Amino acid sequence: MPLPISVRALGPGDVASMRSVLSMFGEAFHDMETYSRAQPTAGYLERLLASDTFIALAAVDGEKVVGGIAAYVLPKFEQERSEIYIYDLAVAETHRRQGVATAMIAELQRIGVARGAYVIFVQADCGDDPAIALYTKLGIREDVMHFDIGTADASTRSAFAAREC
Repeated sequence: MPLPISVRALGPGDVASMRSVLSMFGEAFHDMETYSRAQPTAGYLERLLASDTFIALAAVDGEKVVGGIAAYVLPKFEQERSEIYIYDLAVAETHRRQGVATAMIAELQRIGVARGAYVIFVQADCGDDPAIALYTKLGIREDVMHFDIGTADASTRSAFAAREC
């Protein structure tokens, strides 16, 4: 049975859709402050969506954004190739466990092939069992440690709380 949603890559003319993706991220991650308080200007989003190093996908049910991916294309230095890093992936609560995330990742894989990327990688937080199950189904798990290194003074660094599995 086909999904009732469509998945599409966003381009520079899709600022309104990108704002809907940001709002959906805020709701899905229970973090409206981060995703809504200081959204970029339309010009910034247009440039970002036109960039060769950023990919935004929206899963849409009718007119409503119900899923999204924000990913970065990372050109490599050791070989002429790139990797794609999924920075954020979320599905609205009403559409979870219906294949939406899998469909978005399949579209990202198609885009990756077209752009010559050799791998897509993503992180999952300890305790986020649905994400871990999805990524385990689709790829190979690597246990690594992630470190946030602040670029400002010590007060900013304290904002990065240590998390352990």
